[in-house]
Amino acid sequence: MGLSDAEPGIRNEEGIAAVIGVLRQRFGEQLQTSEAIRAQHAHTTTYIPGQLPDAVVFPGSAEEVKLIVRACADHRVPVIPFGTGSSLEGQVNAPSGGISIDMSRMDKVLEVNAEDLDCTVEPGVTREQLNTYLRDTGLFFPIDPGANASIGGMTSTRASGTNAVRYGTMRDNVVAVTAVTASGEEIRTARRARKSSAGYDLTRLFVGAEGTLGVITSVTLKLQGIPQAISGGVCPFPTVEAACNAVIMTIQMGIPVARIELLDALQMKACNAYSKLTNPESPSLFLEFHGTEAGVAEQAALFAEIAEECGGGEFLWTTNPEQRTELWKARHNAYWASLQLRPGAKGLSTDVCVPISRLAECVAETQQDIAAAGLIAPIVGHAGDGNFHVLLLIDTESPAEIEAAENFVERLNARALAMDGTCTGEHGIGQGKRPYLALEMGEGVSMMRQIKQALDPMNIMNPGKLFSFES
Repeated sequence: MGLSDAEPGIRNEEGIAAVIGVLRQRFGEQLQTSEAIRAQHAHTTTYIPGQLPDAVVFPGSAEEVKLIVRACADHRVPVIPFGTGSSLEGQVNAPSGGISIDMSRMDKVLEVNAEDLDCTVEPGVTREQLNTYLRDTGLFFPIDPGANASIGGMTSTRASGTNAVRYGTMRDNVVAVTAVTASGEEIRTARRARKSSAGYDLTRLFVGAEGTLGVITSVTLKLQGIPQAISGGVCPFPTVEAACNAVIMTIQMGIPVARIELLDALQMKACNAYSKLTNPESPSLFLEFHGTEAGVAEQAALFAEIAEECGGGEFLWTTNPEQRTELWKARHNAYWASLQLRPGAKGLSTDVCVPISRLAECVAETQQDIAAAGLIAPIVGHAGDGNFHVLLLIDTESPAEIEAAENFVERLNARALAMDGTCTGEHGIGQGKRPYLALEMGEGVSMMRQIKQALDPMNIMNPGKLFSFES
């Protein structure tokens, strides 16, 4: 991963000027070209530099998306779908310029089928908005990546989060999508049936495609019943290895844990300071159990026994909603808490995922690597599925620090792949992870390129992501 992976592409100046004229005539004030608006629609979340689109359009319907894409196709101008901009690997950058399609005005919940435990939403609906809407139905959507991301963006990056150990990722919870392809036609990938043997699985093709195959215009999602009772708590451990061993035993015993998050000692220190907590500053697990009142109490007691066997401290848990909210708010604020460890530094956030049997080894080796490189980098992980994040705090004005950080990320990805893991558990590829996709997938990348070429022969759909421009 390097700044070179955000290199500019070739601009079609004549086509860009023509398409902006066409879209301005059709969309009026829905088209914006001010630098401030364009900057908001480039990458802003990590040190990867922003690459601004030439214009931003705010469609209100799938029909308007089709018009935008057709105009861009006519003039061979890039299309970059935009949700809330919370992606971490440069997915919303416009390396060749082009048109950013901001889906925030397509924010309607189109249908809720409570009996079937599913709903259909427009892509601009955010996960918090959806769960607020669903509250009176007794249902909720469980995927929680931390940020209040849009459903369209979560689908495009195959998002995950703290609940994935029990409820899966977006891959497991998207039933169908509609999407506007590079030709400007809208397709539907599936019906609402929970299973089908009808042809290629087009839904999974679009889940995780990062906008390179089309612009998602609606998503049908699986829903879950709101649990009767929820318990949550935190447990300290003497070492990361001890904490990971507790995770492995918990999973292997079949305890239906909903969340089980690993924070290293530095991350706990940051969270304590930022969220005014008093937890021990040692490697810790944050847990949550869903079920009946008797069930969550039993699960918490079983985990407490496992923790004790693994050398952990007292497992402090509660069913009090306010206390649980405080705990998980601290977890979700881990990014902002970490930035306070080095005021003025910028964060380079990266993630890998390994089989849980290798998690302790991978995290321990990573901590040793961080220390040897002289970096400041707290670790937090979705331990139940072997996924962890490292936030490198660097001075982006220092070439030496940037080089050290990029070299570390390269070693981290190599380490995960050597353990039969993946270069990204949930961030996606975008620009920042492009070098590692080929290392992970080998000849599989050739097939991905063929699919891209078949569905987007002019390479207008979010170009420069997943693959280099030369690919």
